[in-house]
Amino acid sequence: MLQGILDNFLNLTVEEKVMLTVGFAGQFLFAMRFIIQWLKSEISRKSVIPIAFWYFSILGGATLFVYALWRQDPVFILGQGTGLFIYSRNLFLIHREKREAQEESVRLAKEPAAES
Repeated sequence: MLQGILDNFLNLTVEEKVMLTVGFAGQFLFAMRFIIQWLKSEISRKSVIPIAFWYFSILGGATLFVYALWRQDPVFILGQGTGLFIYSRNLFLIHREKREAQEESVRLAKEPAAES
């Protein structure tokens, strides 16, 4: 069985080998988001979704999206394309919330102290 897999790989074109590598890289990046989320949750002793989860989601999703386009797989293309929108939207919301909190901190720091 292992010999058959190796023979099959060796008979691939250069393009097929590159794209197979892209597909495996995408799967690795996508899996890393779960590992990071799990480790962060274990450390925190509660369920936590760190920002790195969303970055690995985008990196893995984009890489798998390229692979899906190459495979011309409409199910995979639709799934990864939808995921990319959701991951991007979550990062946008996270960064907007941080920016608004920072602006609020600056505004409060500039206000004169309330009289007692």
